[in-house]
Amino acid sequence: MGRGALLNLRGLGQSLMMLAEATVFLPMTLGRRQRSEVFTQLYVTGIKSLGVITIVAAFTGMILALQTGLELRRFGLQQNIGTAVTVVMLREMGPFMTALIVAASVGSAIAAQVGTMVVSEEISALEIMSINPVRFLVTPRLLALALMMPILTIYTNILGIAGGALVGATQLQVSFQAYIDNAQLYAENKDLYVGLLKAFVFGIVIATTACHQGFIATEGAVGVGQATRRTVIIAFLVILVLGYMLTRLFYR
Repeated sequence: MGRGALLNLRGLGQSLMMLAEATVFLPMTLGRRQRSEVFTQLYVTGIKSLGVITIVAAFTGMILALQTGLELRRFGLQQNIGTAVTVVMLREMGPFMTALIVAASVGSAIAAQVGTMVVSEEISALEIMSINPVRFLVTPRLLALALMMPILTIYTNILGIAGGALVGATQLQVSFQAYIDNAQLYAENKDLYVGLLKAFVFGIVIATTACHQGFIATEGAVGVGQATRRTVIIAFLVILVLGYMLTRLFYR
């Protein structure tokens, strides 16, 4: 147990040091040489994830509205589902579901790509050519995920709220106008801002975890697979813990 704890702490320290180094290189990433790589990562993170995010976001809102509405209808309060769905999506479910999808799809892909470069000694070749691997590989992905996660979260929120409105109108006899009015009455700008902050933090977590696990991959194809699996597990756990801590910080 002691050895495991020390190894985990060492990995955490390495991840934070890599994050700090990648942050230092951010101004260089905006130059002409790496700008195209940033756009490529924005496309991979954002556009290629829209299909899955669309389905998950819509059904998340629909499930929230249905389950909440069925219970509220027992007390004649089903018109309040607009508030319930909107607040939950903005505060928690929007950034949380988006982060899980991106971690499972984009994060695992980054870990596999970087891990393959490590085991095939491409990272060593970059170092021989005096190219910093963190600046070349980590910084563009860190920037892309940090920028795209809040945008994807807004998209998730819109679809989730719309899905809740659809369920309210078709199954709970709550008109669309009543749903929107109730949502606007109680949802606050703070809920949106806290959710976007969570999305930004989650994006940094996913990029840092995926790149670090890729860099420490060993043992060929088996090691790459293990790095991919560890990336998803660690990212999920950190997202859950940080999500709770941020909520506890802003809502007391």
